[in-house]
Amino acid sequence: MTGAKITAIGSYVPARRLTNNDLEQMVETNDEWIVQRTGIRERRISRDNEYTSDLCVAAAEDMLRRYGKSADDIDMVLVATSTPDFSFPSTASIIQHRLGIPLTAGAFDLSAACAGFVYALHTAHAYIRSGLHRKVLVVGADALSKITDYSDRSTCILFGDGAGAVLVEQDDREDHFLGFHLGSDGGGGHHVYRSGLSRTVNGMELADTGMLVQNGREVFRWAVRTVPQGVQQVLANAGAELAQVDWFIPHSANLRMIEPVCERMNYPLEQALYSLEYFGNTSAASIPLALDLGIREGKVQNGQKILLYGFGAGLTHAGQLLKLSLDPAAALPAPL
Repeated sequence: MTGAKITAIGSYVPARRLTNNDLEQMVETNDEWIVQRTGIRERRISRDNEYTSDLCVAAAEDMLRRYGKSADDIDMVLVATSTPDFSFPSTASIIQHRLGIPLTAGAFDLSAACAGFVYALHTAHAYIRSGLHRKVLVVGADALSKITDYSDRSTCILFGDGAGAVLVEQDDREDHFLGFHLGSDGGGGHHVYRSGLSRTVNGMELADTGMLVQNGREVFRWAVRTVPQGVQQVLANAGAELAQVDWFIPHSANLRMIEPVCERMNYPLEQALYSLEYFGNTSAASIPLALDLGIREGKVQNGQKILLYGFGAGLTHAGQLLKLSLDPAAALPAPL
């Protein structure tokens, strides 16, 4: 059989920290209010001349260095992002050139917001299972600080910048991608958006600020209802039980969202991994960042079953059950 597995992982966050105390000087808020409502203490913010492609390259270089991998035989590049450097060319094409990936490799961006990384993994798996590709670089990255309105205290406390990269390779003995589920509810598209060429979605007039706009209450209600149902679909697709899942990694939107999701699923919160406490909501980067943090901290081990679930603007959601099978690391990871 032709299967696929994740063989390497890397991540990157900018050096600059934006703490809750810093935000107190910018908008009417305070550290206690933010932590109680979100679980976030700080987030990383890219430099003025640092963009999503820079975050992607740094995460991919971290991955290649740690696992002794080469970019010479990568034959597809997928970048999940809502903040590409340009409308076109794609961020994937930019990093293909900067990493020295062969000119024969395909490269494109995938737009599914906070569910983007899981959508990209699903796409990589399909390419490899079909036999069309053998080694796919998947990167989830966003520079949300570039589109955050820092006068809006309901959104500016949430978002940060970061990137996570994995290498998905062919495995002729076993498929480590065990089950999946995808979904979309475009009727809720006006609840999270950034204005573009059109100013209406579902007949709703949008704010034309060029910045991210979110109805957090409606997104919360949708996610808490939708994610547990989606998880059950993933498990049914895989023929697995929730008790067999070693780690649950939901999108790190808000700790107060993750808690009721775990409660509804009757899944232990201590087995949920998230990256929001010190990195904030990094959209497509949040799941690979959380996974890599778990690996760096020695929690996540090869052979364990990991359930990823992304959800966000669209409204889109996507889940994937994996059995981790990383290659031996060639270099110890530096702290993030």
